Amino acid sequence: MDQARRLQLLVEKVHPQSRLLRTWELQGGISARMTGLEIALPGGERRKLLVRQPSEAARARNPRSAADEFRLLQHMQTTGVATPAPYLLDESGDLFAQPVMLIEYIEGEPLFAPTEPGDFVSQMAAQLVHIHQVTASYPTLSFVTKQAERLAPWLESRTAPFDDSVQEGRIRAALTPVWPLPQPRELALLHGDFWPGNVLWRNEQLVAVIDWENAVMGHPLADLAVSRLDILWVCGVDAMHEFTRCYRAATDIDLSDLPYWDLYAALRPASCLAEWAAVYPTLGRPDITEETMRRDHRVFTEQALAKLGL
Repeated sequence: MDQARRLQLLVEKVHPQSRLLRTWELQGGISARMTGLEIALPGGERRKLLVRQPSEAARARNPRSAADEFRLLQHMQTTGVATPAPYLLDESGDLFAQPVMLIEYIEGEPLFAPTEPGDFVSQMAAQLVHIHQVTASYPTLSFVTKQAERLAPWLESRTAPFDDSVQEGRIRAALTPVWPLPQPRELALLHGDFWPGNVLWRNEQLVAVIDWENAVMGHPLADLAVSRLDILWVCGVDAMHEFTRCYRAATDIDLSDLPYWDLYAALRPASCLAEWAAVYPTLGRPDITEETMRRDHRVFTEQALAKLGL
């Protein structure tokens, strides 16, 4: 059975007697293959859908990746967080070798060169606050992995030689005595990779947060720190500080441990910064290079270490 026929049969599970008009592959999917669909409903209305198939690497990390993300998206529809609506989880194996999700197609694109950086980070911060207001007190989220389970072995999961170009040894020396970092009394939902590439915009208005496969229940400062570094790379240091200010103004969170979480975020691109940098020219930002990212990473790391007196 060819791909078009499989997709037609998948769509019919949600919209019987609909007709598949066209398909296209979406760029930028690393953790999943994403295919856009346009269908015609029996009454003639046209609608777009998205098929999301977790990558082999994502399934290796979590064999239930598709099912967990689908359940999370179902829950998120009740929270007001801007996420695609989930329509179908197909785990039958009849059409595809691995589980696939059929979800809402959101008309929008990631924004990597905002004309108003202040408004951009303000909307980003407001959405992140909204995500973190979803807490572990929701019984329907009991299946979401606890961040502490992933953090405990994380620092030891990589062995020497370390990447001195991002001061990996120095960061590890600062984190090792306090690792794993303490968790709050009430865990919050973390997106896990809240960067501009996972946020969709239309007319410079935030319309959706996508790619939830890294979601965990844990410390909000982890998400905040990851976003701070990515915003520094995309929009500069002033935008990073404004993003942090907007987030802090909307919460009563204690930022005392933020330098440690900044170091956690700074360690994530160790030995793969060149790979991360290679993506930006394809996103319309050839000015973001490995050199500029290493420069900004150094600034980010130094400010965290300085706050810790190291």
